[in-house]
Amino acid sequence: MTTQTFRARLLACAALTASLCLAAPAFAQDHAGHDMGAMSDADMKAMAPAPDAPNSQSMPDMDMVMTSPLGGYAMARDASGTSWQPDASPHDGIMVHKGAWMLMGHALFNGVYDNQGGPRGGDKAFLAGMVMGMAQRPLGGGTLGFKAMVSPDPFMGKSGYPLLLATGETADGASPLVDRQHPHDLFMELSASYSHPLGGGFDGYLYAGLPGEPAFGPPAFMHRQAALDSPEAPITHHWFDSTHITFGVVTAGLSRQNWKVEVSGFRGREPDQHRYNIETGRLDSVAARLSWNPTANWALQASWARINSPEALEPDDDEARTSLSALYSRPFGNDGSISATLAWARKDRIPGDALQAWLFEGAIQPDRHWTIFTRAEQVEQDELAGHHGGVQAVRKLSVGAIYDVPLSDNVKLGFGGLASAFDTPSALGYDDPAGGMAFVRLKIG
Repeated sequence: MTTQTFRARLLACAALTASLCLAAPAFAQDHAGHDMGAMSDADMKAMAPAPDAPNSQSMPDMDMVMTSPLGGYAMARDASGTSWQPDASPHDGIMVHKGAWMLMGHALFNGVYDNQGGPRGGDKAFLAGMVMGMAQRPLGGGTLGFKAMVSPDPFMGKSGYPLLLATGETADGASPLVDRQHPHDLFMELSASYSHPLGGGFDGYLYAGLPGEPAFGPPAFMHRQAALDSPEAPITHHWFDSTHITFGVVTAGLSRQNWKVEVSGFRGREPDQHRYNIETGRLDSVAARLSWNPTANWALQASWARINSPEALEPDDDEARTSLSALYSRPFGNDGSISATLAWARKDRIPGDALQAWLFEGAIQPDRHWTIFTRAEQVEQDELAGHHGGVQAVRKLSVGAIYDVPLSDNVKLGFGGLASAFDTPSALGYDDPAGGMAFVRLKIG
């Protein structure tokens, strides 16, 4: 595939998703997609109000809304770690009350057959996904919260699954993974938080995780509404959100209505090849993020991080990362939604090159059954031709769909597939490959 052909397809895909996003107000309903699960009317009234949520007319049509454990805004705004998504994002989960506690949980499992073509490709069947639970309760005039997330990824094996153009981390502690996506750790998040009103509409919070996620970048890809229906990781993962599993993080944040500023101290080293353990180490890296949700449909962020020795195989090398992103979401039709992500990141190796990455994601759910999704990426890579073998710009475009069959009010079984095209320099030896995945998904909550 020529660069011109790839760019034409990328622009056509982006234009289609953007035009549907802009046309959505004609069809949208002014409600977010909350699944109240086992909550009763009494439970709903017991939830604290979020009166300062932006564009409250686009929030759920009820007197009281579920409030975030991190501040006085709607829980629908919370994404991975302490990051924000649009308030209008669907927010699924099974929720119950036990005394003063509000409990919520959901799970997602993908059984995938992956085939990556060309001389550098391969194929594999694997299981991926996550199980997530959270709990929160009032305490001392504020809110105490806990979150836990585990993954079946380690069962796919240390070397992960074939994914052309992907790099990062190590499978054996001796060599880096190239053209493969590493499995995530069994423990993806074990965190606690406490927030408290500070007066004048301000809220402050503390968050700590082992593991957890520092205040850098947009939400992790498996939590972004535009990406969560795709079973493949982005090739930009190690620019935007490789810190989403960090073994040691403490974050302090201050929010008011639709903006937030937060600072993290965290352990810079990425998870090692032992995927079942809990790692420890000093908090040697820092990150800062400014988030702004100007309306219920948008979530914007700018962030910076200085990461100490992220790669175990290059312990003397550090990184500085910068990230900008815009997330969009709104209801569509009677039961659907539209979402999109546009993001840029820069990775400055210390010492070494400055490498940039671009990402566009879009997803359209016209009804309760079908979801169509796409992702377009461009990355400046220096690991595809050997250890720092020169910077090469590579591109990837994926398009897919999934059809969900409801098994009950809170359980869905989905059948999906995706196809990928690549644009790579001939010197890298990919030989104009194509890739694809077929998958079955079980979604609970």
